[in-house]
Amino acid sequence: MSSSSIATPGAETSPDAGGAFSFRVSEDPIDVPAEQATLGDPGAGGYVAFEGWVRETNEGRRVVRLAYEAYPMLANREGRRIIEEARQRFGLKSASCIHRTGLLEIGGLAVWVGVSAAHRGEAFAACRYIIDEVKHRVPVWKQEFYEDGDSGWVNCERCAAAAGPSHGNATSTAANASHGHTHAHSHGHAHDHAHDHDHDHGHGHGHAQPAAVTDAPVPSRLPDYARQMALPEVGAAGQAKLGAAKVLVIGCGGLGVPVATYLAGAGIGSLTLVDPDVLEATNLHRQIAYAAADCGQAKVLLLAARLRALNPSIGLHTHAEAADAALLDALVPRHDVVVDCTDRLSVKFAVNDAAVRHGIPAVLASVHQYEGQVQVVRPGGSCLRCVWPQAPRDGVVGNCAEAGVLGPVPGLVGTWQAFEVLRLLLGLEAPREGVLTVDLLAGQTRFLRAPRAADCPEHALKHSVAPGAPLELPSLAEGLARGLCVVDVRDATEAAANPLPVAHHHLPMATLLKDLKQLPATENGWLFVCVRGIRSRSVAEACREAGHAAAYSLSGGAPH
Repeated sequence: MSSSSIATPGAETSPDAGGAFSFRVSEDPIDVPAEQATLGDPGAGGYVAFEGWVRETNEGRRVVRLAYEAYPMLANREGRRIIEEARQRFGLKSASCIHRTGLLEIGGLAVWVGVSAAHRGEAFAACRYIIDEVKHRVPVWKQEFYEDGDSGWVNCERCAAAAGPSHGNATSTAANASHGHTHAHSHGHAHDHAHDHDHDHGHGHGHAQPAAVTDAPVPSRLPDYARQMALPEVGAAGQAKLGAAKVLVIGCGGLGVPVATYLAGAGIGSLTLVDPDVLEATNLHRQIAYAAADCGQAKVLLLAARLRALNPSIGLHTHAEAADAALLDALVPRHDVVVDCTDRLSVKFAVNDAAVRHGIPAVLASVHQYEGQVQVVRPGGSCLRCVWPQAPRDGVVGNCAEAGVLGPVPGLVGTWQAFEVLRLLLGLEAPREGVLTVDLLAGQTRFLRAPRAADCPEHALKHSVAPGAPLELPSLAEGLARGLCVVDVRDATEAAANPLPVAHHHLPMATLLKDLKQLPATENGWLFVCVRGIRSRSVAEACREAGHAAAYSLSGGAPH
């Protein structure tokens, strides 16, 4: 596929296919003779064109004019897919479709489709296929202006559904560009000529009977944004903003699932998902995008597939890896908003610091049992370190696996995060600086004001996590081979339930972090062990920050 000139943004042709194949939305009037000239082919025996005009009435109301809006990148991409499908399905020589945008007067040409094929049957069938698919799949919005008001912005797919089944007739793609004209010219060996005209007052039904296509898949559908576009603060301009936006979502669990799902449904142009984990059965009660049969697969790929099914028009990028400082510094500047949906404090602070460094808004959240918190970090405003200058260690506050959680709690908090992202992108009323807290048991919300700290930039720079030597070792055996002193940082109950099979010291994390001088004497260093490897990693980080380079964590926690 090669890109077209600037004069026709988004249109593409396929020279390898042997003819001209293109789709575009355009504010310029359609030059029908020029478009017809692009479809000429000496091997074509049939040429069919369709025109959709703006009519003066709709459902008994007099129409003064129409307006069409589309986000060109999304519309042109889906339109090109349809043209390519028609080429492969019907063996076309050439095919082209143009959909107008902007303000159109009565009688104006709103949509034009032209195809050429070896025989007229394929040409008729392909023209009808393109018309129907464009109507149902291409995100084009219409606003009708009546003598007594207007319709508001409506997705043309809704009008297609309201028109009912087409009963085998060619159908206009423009929802109320009603005078559907189908022109057919066949140049077969019999030199027969067909010139069909139909002037209906519905949705452009012509009388061109297409050849039967029995293996056609069910056409894909795109979300109808009419309900959110009906909001004065959104409209077509706001929808275009969402379609142009790029959002980075860190974490595909209890928070990430509702965040990504609502953003995809809203029509965000591009989503980047980051998560290193695979799905476990314990995730299913709150991470409702997944199924039991998905266990063992990478969450980031599962969620991307779910979002692609929900909204095929959005761009999706996945990173099945942990969000360390290097990855964040590479990804954050490329996005308009970053959303932290993780359950690790170290990652939350790393996301906060990267957002502050690069001047990108961030929406942070956390969940603990029946409570949740949401904070919006805007460039130049209050950030996470303005509230907690020093990041607490992972494991000090229990995550969902350790403290427990009911499924709706992260669902509600993640939904709130999605709203804050949309508010940022649409430029709605700016959120206050501080932290929103939600207590579901008490049925209460509170807002804790937190103005920007004077030394916030220094915090961000000072505490930025730099990539360093690996903190984790894969097994106890490797630690023993290095001569490391094994230290169990679990609490007494956890340690008694699953004793370590090697000689070790027992120092609970809370006790050890109060005074690192309690570390057992050793010449070679320490290997810290906990239940899942989270608390032990935090202890190892604390030791390294204190100058003890030979501090390691056992990856995955104590063996069973």
